[in-house]
Amino acid sequence: MTSEVAVLKTTPATVLDDYKRLLHLAQYEKFITKDVDTILKLNLSWTKYYPASSSAPWQLEGTVKTLLENGYSRKKLLPVENRTVVTNPYKGVELNRWEPVLKKYGLKFIALMDVEWVRYDFKNLLRLPQIFKEGIYIPKLFIGKNVIHLPTVKTHGHSTTTGAIKNAFGGLLKEVRHYGHEFIHEVLVDLLIMQKEIHKGIFAVMDGTVCGDGAGPRTMKPYIGNYILASADQVAIDAVAAKIMGFNPLSIDYIKIANEIGLGCGDMRDIKIIGDDISWVNFGFKTKRSFVIWGDQALRKGFLQPFKKIALYSPLWVWAPVASNLYHDLFWYPIVGKRRIKKFMQTDWGKLFEKY
Repeated sequence: MTSEVAVLKTTPATVLDDYKRLLHLAQYEKFITKDVDTILKLNLSWTKYYPASSSAPWQLEGTVKTLLENGYSRKKLLPVENRTVVTNPYKGVELNRWEPVLKKYGLKFIALMDVEWVRYDFKNLLRLPQIFKEGIYIPKLFIGKNVIHLPTVKTHGHSTTTGAIKNAFGGLLKEVRHYGHEFIHEVLVDLLIMQKEIHKGIFAVMDGTVCGDGAGPRTMKPYIGNYILASADQVAIDAVAAKIMGFNPLSIDYIKIANEIGLGCGDMRDIKIIGDDISWVNFGFKTKRSFVIWGDQALRKGFLQPFKKIALYSPLWVWAPVASNLYHDLFWYPIVGKRRIKKFMQTDWGKLFEKY
C-alpha cells in the first residue's frame, strides 16, 4: 500500500499561495467532490489563542480561498467545531482569529453542540462500544458529507502526537469524549473506521508553520517549522508529521494499528512525498505531559486508579474541568504562556497573526 503526502516549505509572505499549490499537489479535487457539502473541521485545543494549539487563521484562509477559486460552492462549505468540557467554540472562533476569515469569505461557523446528534451503529469498532455502552452518537450533519481536517503539527500528552486522525475526536464524539483518553490509540483507530463509513471524501490540510513541542496540545513550546502538509490519507499525513517532529511513526500505537489493519499507510517506506524534500528534517520534539494530563492518566491507569470511578464517573466529575481551567487559564497561561506568546509575536508568523 502506497500513499502520497504533499509537503511544502513556506513563509508568512507566501503562505496563502503555498496552500493553493499544496492542495493541487495533493490532488485534493480527486477526493473532495463538488456535488456534496464539505465540512471544514477546525481544531480548537484551547479557547484562548496559543501558538500551534489550534488551527491557524492562514491555514483556514489558504484552504477556503483555494476551494472557492476552484469553483466549490460557498453554500456547501461548512466550518465546524465542537465544545469540550473546557473549551468554548464561539469564543475560540474570535480569539483564534478565524472570525475575520469566515466573514471575509462569507462562511458561517457551525458549533456542533447546536446541531442534531443521532445514534449510528458502526461496525467492527475496537473500543468505543465498550466506552459508550448507551450507543455512539454523531452529528447528523456529518453523514454523507466530505470532510477536510485542519490540524496543526504538535505533540500530545495522551497520544504522543496529534494531527488529522485526532482532529476527528472533536467532531464525531460529544463533549464527554475525554472518557476515551484511557484507550486513546484504539479510539483514534475507531475514528478512522467511523469516518470511512460515513464520509464521501476525506482530506487533511495540516499546518506546520508554527508547531508545538512538549506538553501538548496546550502547554507546548512554539517552534517555527515553516512546513505545510496535505493528503487524502490521514494515517500517512500523521506519519509524515510524526517523522518531521522526530518520531518513528510506527512506534506510535494509533499509527501502527491503523497501518496494520489497512486503514492507511503509516510506514514511511511506503509513503511518497510530493513537493519538498524532508528526508533530512528532524525537529527533535519530545512529548511531555502537562500537570492536567499527568493527573488524568494517574486516575485512569496509574496510582490514583482506585479513585477513578468516584472522580470521573460520578456527579463529582465536574471537578476535573474546573481543575483544568484553573491550571491552564489562571495559572499556566498568565505565568508561562503569555511570556511565550509575547516572544512569538515578535516573529514574522506572530506579526502575520496580528494582521488577522
